[in-house]
Amino acid sequence: MNTFALWDYRHLIKKIAISDFKLRYKNSVLGFLWSLAEPLLMLTVLYFVFTNLMQVNVEHYQLFLLLGIISWNMLSRGTSMSLTSILGRPGLVQKVYFPREVLVISCCITAFLMTLFEFIVFGAFMVAFKVMPGFTIVYGPLVLFIEFMLILGLSLGLAALNVYYRDVQYIWAVVMQAGFFASPIIYPLSIIPDNYIWLIRLNPMTRIIDMLRESVIYSGSPFLWDWIFITMAALSLLVVGYLIFRKLEPGFAEAM
Repeated sequence: MNTFALWDYRHLIKKIAISDFKLRYKNSVLGFLWSLAEPLLMLTVLYFVFTNLMQVNVEHYQLFLLLGIISWNMLSRGTSMSLTSILGRPGLVQKVYFPREVLVISCCITAFLMTLFEFIVFGAFMVAFKVMPGFTIVYGPLVLFIEFMLILGLSLGLAALNVYYRDVQYIWAVVMQAGFFASPIIYPLSIIPDNYIWLIRLNPMTRIIDMLRESVIYSGSPFLWDWIFITMAALSLLVVGYLIFRKLEPGFAEAM
């Protein structure tokens, strides 16, 4: 299924994404406000621990921490929701013809919509702490778009593999837990020893988080090499994920 064929299903992608977004908070008292409350609760706990117990000294640490959490949540939600995007709709997959990529793309869009709600909270925090972004904030949406492509690539591969090997979802949950602490979400890169920093920066999310903070909070321009690195990483994962998905898709109905 090529890009042009998927474009014909754009309305279906939109409908499923919005439907999943609404269903996620159906019958909950706070509804969509959970999109705002979740990062705030995590921020409160982590901010207390790292400012009072571990004495992390970072300028605008509240914003530093919150932006790291939001960036990671987008990856975590997008991939975890996509993992069961095929398995969770056996009737649809087995009885109706449509490109199965639609289900994965919809999950990634749903995760992105939730991230947009979290950025409302982030914007309110910037106003509260009187931090005015510079013109470099225009880089932020581009970094998020590249992160979205990275998430989509991972999600396509994971969703397809999970149909055949159900252990994938459990392994990925462990990977995400480890990745949270291996990425500079709660700490700055400056505390990493020089002989290990290269290893940390091999993780595309390290550079994505760092670039978002630099452009949005600290009014700095990301380095050209960082742009090249995250773009190549996102495109590589997208190609590999898509190839895995296309290879395994013909057997989805039988494997479910």
